[in-house]
Amino acid sequence: MDQPWIEKYRPKTLKDVSSQSTTTKILEKSLNTANLPHMLFYGPPGTGKTSTILAMARQLYGPNLMSSRVLELNASDERGISIVRDRIKNFARLAITNPSKEDLQNYPCPPYKLIILDEADSMTMDAQSALRRTMETYAKVTRFCIICNYVTKIIDPLASRCSKFRFRPLDENSAIERLNFIANSENISINNNLIIDILNVCEGDLRRAVNLLQSVSTILKNNQSIDIKDLIEKTSSF
Repeated sequence: MDQPWIEKYRPKTLKDVSSQSTTTKILEKSLNTANLPHMLFYGPPGTGKTSTILAMARQLYGPNLMSSRVLELNASDERGISIVRDRIKNFARLAITNPSKEDLQNYPCPPYKLIILDEADSMTMDAQSALRRTMETYAKVTRFCIICNYVTKIIDPLASRCSKFRFRPLDENSAIERLNFIANSENISINNNLIIDILNVCEGDLRRAVNLLQSVSTILKNNQSIDIKDLIEKTSSF
């Protein structure tokens, strides 16, 4: 089975992230010092929030330490306080594994773990309060990146402990460039009008646009005609 393009073409480094230069420049400075604050990423879906922190984590730890140093959770799966008491707290209190000499030569490997909490705006207020206390307790050995679409749904005591980074919808030129890059990499011949149609229906959500492009490519390969609106209905789950 073909790998989903959204994973295949996910940015590997901060420099690969499209159209969020203000945020990535600040994060690159933090990467150089390896002294991360707790972070709060917010903005519309498909603007690169999760991709950005995963790219940064790869540059911090390298592939060998990602599994032991980075925990990625989707808060929409478990909205209540149990996700904090169980998975987050248990990971936060774990001892840090020592990096190899090779890892230290190639990556900063700072002496803390990273917890990435996606869709945190779906967490209950009690769960967010518990998360704040956990952040305070384990701040020396764990950093948190809280990701949400709606920053107003994050309680102030939690948000105030994080450096905030706003992710904006990609401008049209950057989005077109990214989709053309993927199409060319996959040897798909596609005109700009169709790419613009895809972007229009996806309303700035690049993740959805990449998924839709992959669906469109299958039809193009089979030399079928495309009704873009009909295809959107069929792929509304993306």
